[in-house]
Amino acid sequence: MEITAPAFGERPDMTVSTVNPVLRIAPAAPAEAAAHFRASLACHADVSDVAAALAAGGDPGFVVVDSRSTESWDQGHIPGAVHLPTALVPEQAAELLDRTVPVVTYCWGPGCDGATRAALALAELGYQVKEMLGGFEYWVREGFEFETWRGRDRRAPDPLTAPVAGDCGC
Repeated sequence: MEITAPAFGERPDMTVSTVNPVLRIAPAAPAEAAAHFRASLACHADVSDVAAALAAGGDPGFVVVDSRSTESWDQGHIPGAVHLPTALVPEQAAELLDRTVPVVTYCWGPGCDGATRAALALAELGYQVKEMLGGFEYWVREGFEFETWRGRDRRAPDPLTAPVAGDCGC
């Protein structure tokens, strides 16, 4: 939808065509969009999918890596995760991880790119890796169990981040 308005400094009878901010840059062609979204899904997993895979029992086919500091790890982490701070990936990954098993990294939350940096470092070392979107923040906000230095804990799901019905249907 185009809206016609006078440009700055022009008389009202001289108009220019403007497009809303969403369409200022045209959407990608369908094939280009499909390639982008396929690539995005190849590099990302969401909290709910990781939790479901871990809860299914047995071997999920991947290992979860917490890339945060020891203090953050002690404050809370995903049960069964491997603690490997981003700065230690180059020197400790081979000791802690099997190169044939895909890795899912996480850090604090969407405002932190520690999981992205850890995923990059692991990929550069030859690991198959995905980043868990939402990080530990959304793990807790969605009501999944976590471990602290005191033991296991769980909080009620936040209705702003987790569907009240239990499944968003996506």
